[in-house]
Amino acid sequence: MNCSPILIVHGEPNSVFLEILFKTLKIKTIKSPIILISSEKILSSQMKKFKFKKKINKLDINNLSFKNLNNKSINLININFAQKKTFEKISNKSKKFIEKSFEIAFEIIKNKKISKFINGPISKKHFLNHKYLGITEYISAKFSVKKTCMLIYNKELSVCPVTTHLPLKQVVKNLNKKSISEKIFLIDSFYKNNFGYKPKIGILGVNPHCESIDKFNEDKKIINPVIKTLKKKYKVSGPYPADTIFIKKMRQRFDVIVGMYHDQVLTPIKTIYEYNAINITLGLPFLRVSPDHGPNEKMLGKNLSNPSSLIQAINFLDNN
Repeated sequence: MNCSPILIVHGEPNSVFLEILFKTLKIKTIKSPIILISSEKILSSQMKKFKFKKKINKLDINNLSFKNLNNKSINLININFAQKKTFEKISNKSKKFIEKSFEIAFEIIKNKKISKFINGPISKKHFLNHKYLGITEYISAKFSVKKTCMLIYNKELSVCPVTTHLPLKQVVKNLNKKSISEKIFLIDSFYKNNFGYKPKIGILGVNPHCESIDKFNEDKKIINPVIKTLKKKYKVSGPYPADTIFIKKMRQRFDVIVGMYHDQVLTPIKTIYEYNAINITLGLPFLRVSPDHGPNEKMLGKNLSNPSSLIQAINFLDNN
């Protein structure tokens, strides 16, 4: 098979990820061979639980070859994980398993030059332990990349928050010419390199209606001057009020909407497209994509989880 492999880290073992992976493999023909980093014990247990039948092809991490790989079997790099039940409550117990999975994945990416990477959902609370704002920042740090951004991508409309998982009280302190400009540069480069055109980008204000009762209005003093400068190089406009830009006639004018904080743009994009969007980290030396949802602990074992976001993630990498 000529297609380069897609490397997948399972992530939190007590999540819906394997369920949606099994559903994806049943309904989707994938050209790129998939290499899964997970626990053979957990994988076998969940295959039995969801009545998913496929052979497991265990790969040797010390003698890894991509030559004869295909998706007739599940190509597995095994990470030992001791768990008696198929599912348990998410806890710090899985931290070392996830950490080891990422370590091996990053080693493969660096040494074998795989450029397609997916990670399954991870509980930031238990894994990151407040050391990083999110998985985007965790992966960026492991590759010593300082300029990255989170793009929630859909071919009709994508969004990007300038600040990611910051408490609201810290958002304004982190808005400046550099933080906004870096995101616009990365988004513009991504669209030009992958789709061959410069995207139309709408930039939101931070205050309701872009107005403030304070003497210092961030929209006038910070965001507006940045937009004026960016217009010289990019197809940007704004600042727009966040409460109206996602109305259908407004959002159709843009390829990307950039917000100042996480929920300002992620809440509407998930409401509009639900699971038909993926999380792409821009700025890394490889394509990192993840389904746009968390472990979904309440749905464990119910076989009701929607695989659409993972299908979109694999589609994107399979065609790149």
